[in-house]
Amino acid sequence: MLSERRLEVLRAIVQDYVGTEEPVGSKALTERHKLGVSPATVRNDMAVLEDEGYIAQPHTSAGRIPTDKGYRLFVDKLAGVKPLSSPERRAIQNFLDGAVDLDDVVARTVRLLAQLTRQVAVVQYPSLTRSTVRHVELLALAPARLMLVLITDTGRVEQRHVDCPAPFSETSLADLRARLNSRVVGRRFTDVPQLVQDLPESFEPEDRGAVSTVLSTLLETLVEETEERLMIGGTANLTRFGHDFPLTIRPVLEALEEQVVLLKLLGEAKDSAMTVRIGHEIAHEGLNSTSVVAVGYGSGDEAVAKLGVVGPTRMDYPGTMGAVRAVARYVGQILAES
Repeated sequence: MLSERRLEVLRAIVQDYVGTEEPVGSKALTERHKLGVSPATVRNDMAVLEDEGYIAQPHTSAGRIPTDKGYRLFVDKLAGVKPLSSPERRAIQNFLDGAVDLDDVVARTVRLLAQLTRQVAVVQYPSLTRSTVRHVELLALAPARLMLVLITDTGRVEQRHVDCPAPFSETSLADLRARLNSRVVGRRFTDVPQLVQDLPESFEPEDRGAVSTVLSTLLETLVEETEERLMIGGTANLTRFGHDFPLTIRPVLEALEEQVVLLKLLGEAKDSAMTVRIGHEIAHEGLNSTSVVAVGYGSGDEAVAKLGVVGPTRMDYPGTMGAVRAVARYVGQILAES
């Protein structure tokens, strides 16, 4: 266990290195921070921190930089979440309130997160498996062709064409629409298959084929793998941190292009709890020089998806965590009101 004084020295090293991008020496620490001890004592504390693996000497200069282990201790014990100012919160709300649909909400959220944190922003679309049904619409396009429109509580809209085995009358279509909505509106997507399994039997024999086809299309929509979609923005921000990545940022850019990798990273965030993964804690080798800050967002207590940022380990953790949390809260409010 580190003493309180050595924890303060570590905090000062992290803050100075993040702010200046330069290795931090004992003389600079005593000049910039009120540590209450001599430079010699600070040098001794830094030696202990280095022996314990919390800081390292990048080259022969007298300065030290935090290691992944040092950043982890900083995040876990030393970094409070920096609250956003009132003007920042108003700017977030005004920017997101102008969104016209779910795609626009996600696109605006990505732009906003990238601008606020100056990192790469990643936003997952609300998962269908965590959503509830708001409405199912059935529209006749031709005597034997329908359009199925599925609307979720998170504002997501899915459309599918349905080719029925036989013509379907307007009366039967209206009947199916009413019965279907009476069973599934307000219910979780995972419950829908059981709720509609006996529905075809309640129709006349000549309509059962069409009803079964409509239900098959509905159930396919609920389980489609394409539901795991995300949007990424602000990749150009990484070019500002070129020297933070060993040799080249190419492995980072290549990893960011792999949607499966990003979905896995976001998936590690536990619902509405903040998750921070630092450096080598990230399983993907291409992202070992980065950190990920992620949190869930949703219209209630349960998260329907995740959002977050990816950037170098030399990150303003309190500010980034505050921005990510605030944006997630506003997006959740928008979904609740939509």
